[in-house]
Amino acid sequence: MSDGRVRAAAKNRALVWTATACITVSLLIMVVMAAAGPSVSVPDMAHPLAGPPYWFTWNPSPALTLLILWAAGLTAAAGVAAGLVAVTRGWRPPVKRLLGASFLVIAAFTVLPPAGSTDALSYAIDGNMVVLRHSPYVMTPGELLRAYPNDPIAQNSPPTWLHSLSDYGPLATAEEWISAELGGTSKARITFWLKLWTAVSYGFVVLLLDRLLRSDPAMRLRAHLLWSLNPLLLWEIVAAGHIDGLAVAFGLAGIAVLRVREPGADPGLRRSLAAGMLIGAAMAVKAPFILFALGAVWALRRRLSSLGALVAGMLAVVIPSYAIAGTAAVTALTNRSSQVTWDNLYQLFWRPFGYTRFYGGTAPPHLDTLATVAFVAVALLAFFRLPSRTPELPALAPSLALSLGWIFLWPFMRPWYDVMIIALLALYPASRLDWVVLTRLCFAAVTYMEATSASGWLQRLQIYDGQWVTSSVRLLAVVALVWLCVTGRWGWRSTPGESPAAAPELQPIIDTALSTVRIHSPPVRAEWQRPPAASEHGPFRRGKRPPPVSWRTMCG
Repeated sequence: MSDGRVRAAAKNRALVWTATACITVSLLIMVVMAAAGPSVSVPDMAHPLAGPPYWFTWNPSPALTLLILWAAGLTAAAGVAAGLVAVTRGWRPPVKRLLGASFLVIAAFTVLPPAGSTDALSYAIDGNMVVLRHSPYVMTPGELLRAYPNDPIAQNSPPTWLHSLSDYGPLATAEEWISAELGGTSKARITFWLKLWTAVSYGFVVLLLDRLLRSDPAMRLRAHLLWSLNPLLLWEIVAAGHIDGLAVAFGLAGIAVLRVREPGADPGLRRSLAAGMLIGAAMAVKAPFILFALGAVWALRRRLSSLGALVAGMLAVVIPSYAIAGTAAVTALTNRSSQVTWDNLYQLFWRPFGYTRFYGGTAPPHLDTLATVAFVAVALLAFFRLPSRTPELPALAPSLALSLGWIFLWPFMRPWYDVMIIALLALYPASRLDWVVLTRLCFAAVTYMEATSASGWLQRLQIYDGQWVTSSVRLLAVVALVWLCVTGRWGWRSTPGESPAAAPELQPIIDTALSTVRIHSPPVRAEWQRPPAASEHGPFRRGKRPPPVSWRTMCG
């Protein structure tokens, strides 16, 4: 083996060790900090009399807690990035071990108290409202506390949502109600049930991705790095117990059900109906998943009977659920549009001119209009320019394009919302878009490691991070997305792990295989070796395309 190949193999081993060490260390830190009990990152709750969630009392200082978690977040992103590069260079660890490690971490987070957010406590209070025969779309946690001052669930409501109505869908409220019924008078026990449903949903997506990508080893491992063993997602979704995990499980399942054996084939009435019901369920959990519905509608636009079945399935879930919840559920949802988060990218254009009120329902004049125009413009740009490289999943590319526009441009964003695009991205071929999404998630997740506000210098540091660092990264991510769409320089990697340059230790075997193919097969020009034609961008096509070339054919 030449010196160049030896150096390449050494670099690959370094990447593998870096990925393994960083992901393992960051997950261990996150599990320990969640198990350490109430802190600036874990909301205070009374221990249940028996059963989960479990924690011990450490009482770490706010500075120690956040500094450790910030380091864990950065380490996690570095580990995932190193793993993605290692996969392109031929790394193929046993998938069963990755799955086992993923489910072990999911189980650990499930039996620990919620960490990194107080949203699970808010869900518990909303579920308790339904138990007490009130509607979270009509009554706020503050009003519940005044009506039931001795209720153990209503007490110590998170200040963020004390005077806010629920804007989640009826199925989310139903999950909260069931959890409150099962948890009884223990807020901690209710949060356990809430986290259990989220953990099951997250694990379902792990298995779904593994099933869909089992024939492509490189894509399969990439999906597990982006989703199954991504410490940032595990912290934001499973550890915190966010309802987004349930919504994305329904939505991704709907996209997957529309899978076809041949490009352009009709999925059929049954599949379309089932896909519509699953995507409708996702919309009934969180309304923004209507973007998945639009992607699915576009995919079936030439199959009118299947399109009708798809829409019928959506309506069969959405209309009855909102009819039961009442018109107040729709009103509460529409009022959410005026809210902004304190780390959104738009503040970079207002703060230099003295406007600093970016929180809750307080926003600069005309920000809603500007954000809507920007979202629609970038979503349409991505819709037209994001190549449809997964013809067997016709709804994937349009759903991903629209979701990218919303996640990147809407002024009210949390890092756990990113599961909406990462679950789809895991099924999409690797490109430079991976790095844009991962970088954006890393900085946003580090900003939201706490559950309660810090004080003093730590609070000032955190505010500076959210107002200037994270918001700047969000803006740069939008610029990068637009640049990729306009230039088309996505940097595609189809099955990169099997290329000779990527895995020098496999060179002799690959040379023999390539020689055999050259003798017995006509030359095939690889798709990634030429810039995509204008008609190949996005969901629109001009003229009839030639039959798709399989990955194996292109690699051979």
